[in-house]
Amino acid sequence: MIERYTLPEMGRVFSDAHKYELWCQVETLVLEAHAHDGTVPADAVEPVRAAPPPTPERVAEIEAVTQHDVIAFLTAWADNTEPREAAAWVHFGMTSSDLLDTALAAQLVEATDILLAKADTLVAALRDHALEHRGTLRVGRTHGIHGEPDVWGHRVADFAFGLARSRDRLRRAREAVGVMAISGPVGTYSNIDPRIESYVAERMGLRPADVSTQVVLRDGISEWVSCLAIMATVCEAVALEVRHGQRTEVRELWEPFGKGQKGSSAMPHKKNPILSERICGMARNVRAQIVPVMEGIPLWHERDISHSSTERISLPDAAIAADYLLHVTTRLVSGLVVDTDRMRANLDSTGGLIYSSTVVSELIETGASREDVYALVQAAAMGTWDSGTPFRETLRAEAAERGVALDEKRLDEVCRPERFVRRLDGLFDRLAKLS
Repeated sequence: MIERYTLPEMGRVFSDAHKYELWCQVETLVLEAHAHDGTVPADAVEPVRAAPPPTPERVAEIEAVTQHDVIAFLTAWADNTEPREAAAWVHFGMTSSDLLDTALAAQLVEATDILLAKADTLVAALRDHALEHRGTLRVGRTHGIHGEPDVWGHRVADFAFGLARSRDRLRRAREAVGVMAISGPVGTYSNIDPRIESYVAERMGLRPADVSTQVVLRDGISEWVSCLAIMATVCEAVALEVRHGQRTEVRELWEPFGKGQKGSSAMPHKKNPILSERICGMARNVRAQIVPVMEGIPLWHERDISHSSTERISLPDAAIAADYLLHVTTRLVSGLVVDTDRMRANLDSTGGLIYSSTVVSELIETGASREDVYALVQAAAMGTWDSGTPFRETLRAEAAERGVALDEKRLDEVCRPERFVRRLDGLFDRLAKLS
């Protein structure tokens, strides 16, 4: 991921320097376990533990010759070990994937914990914003067309629960990626005792794979990326709502717009929804990683490395982009400006057409058939669409023409926007408990 969209904490998790720190940790724990079992000399452990991780530059220099990243790492780290002879016992009984998959599991768990903390923050921001606007009347839209009265808090509550479910999926996926294996060249433990694997797993807070070949099967990592994609897409749903609400013809919502901010190089009046558009664009990048990562599940026999080059790109990009999305979406929600007066004006802008459904129900209760009532109300509604005449007037005219009596006082009662949202208290009670 380019630097523009990489936040420092997540960027460090996927830095080469941190990767090599994790590789050192894995190799040191394996060495400790071997020494405990008497497989390797005990005096090899401290020199290795004290050796600083190699620099990415030094590893790259050696890899240019060896064309093998793990060998390059081991050589560079051995150069940092005093006495160097102690490094001979590093990687004893292991194969490259033992190191790579175990360190990757630790890396993905670290990334997940960062994402979960930010997801908690966004869930709280959405919850609080929705509760603040539990009484803010607006029109509900279906197909982009005015439907019935609603409240803005109801729409945001949907996002809050959706993001909470996404967070909880990711929490479960943390278990799916926190899986390691140190089982030797084809996973048979031919040169390394399973006790070594258990020792490393316990100390790194990971779980040994139920079974592995030379690699851990990529179904858990695929699940993790899929969870990130769902979370990113919920963020996009929030942003898309804001983009619609900030359109000039709607003007119900505004992104935060700071002092000195510019909307256009040519048009000084512009206040564009750039945060929301960026969120929608970045969500595509996260979703795009699902298929490449999933295609790492089928490998040739006990192992090939067709998944390796993909994961070097897809896993950091998915995590870094998701991290950025959560950050920016929280900023969007926390600074969102809601024009309550404009929401009410838009609600009233169709001359009462939004009450057509309740008028149908009211007239059916007088004993008329649904077909006749629907035809009457639709004819009145089309008259309002065509002429701009308020709906109650076209309704009276249409009813009179058909010989249908209207109870005007009863219609006054049912054609109130507050009546449509009177049963939402339970929803907001549930929302208030969301954490």
